[in-house]
Amino acid sequence: MLNIKEGSTSHSAYNLRSTFSDVEERHTLAVIVENEPGVLARVIGLFSGRGYNIESLTVAEIDHTGHMSRITLVTSGTPQVIGQIKAQLGRIVPVHEVHDLTVEGPTVERELALFKVRGEGEHRVEALRLADIFRANVVDSTLESFVFEITGTPDKIDAFADLMRPLGLTELARTGVAALSRGPEARV
Repeated sequence: MLNIKEGSTSHSAYNLRSTFSDVEERHTLAVIVENEPGVLARVIGLFSGRGYNIESLTVAEIDHTGHMSRITLVTSGTPQVIGQIKAQLGRIVPVHEVHDLTVEGPTVERELALFKVRGEGEHRVEALRLADIFRANVVDSTLESFVFEITGTPDKIDAFADLMRPLGLTELARTGVAALSRGPEARV
């Protein structure tokens, strides 16, 4: 129901319904930029200067001859904040394209992580058993610890970490999300 204030009419030119949402959404953005010094600092500065958080960030050159890089970042915010982020990113001079992979269609997201797990006896056997279930590879082994390599969705990485903590997880390194849109056409 509309709450029309005294003195206004039902024929007002203003939409009295709120178009803003308070629901925080997670979005994966792909930003194509010129590969030159300071570009990443400018993108990060946009986020820090406005109090936006970056949950994941990966950067790599994608075109050696054209000197182009791809920044894939994961951030959260209301739809209005995400819209502001995309608009502000698009105004940075060395930015060529900004794509919101979350709204453009289905995507494939993967992350690589390394886990160092220290354990003996049953904990060691259980860590190896769980690694096999999660298809993690043992990339280093000593008498006291293992280093596992695992690739998958961020949720899979989180689940593996939760299971390894009680078994002796001592160190964890994550690459951040790499994402591409699905389908035959190249969107970004």
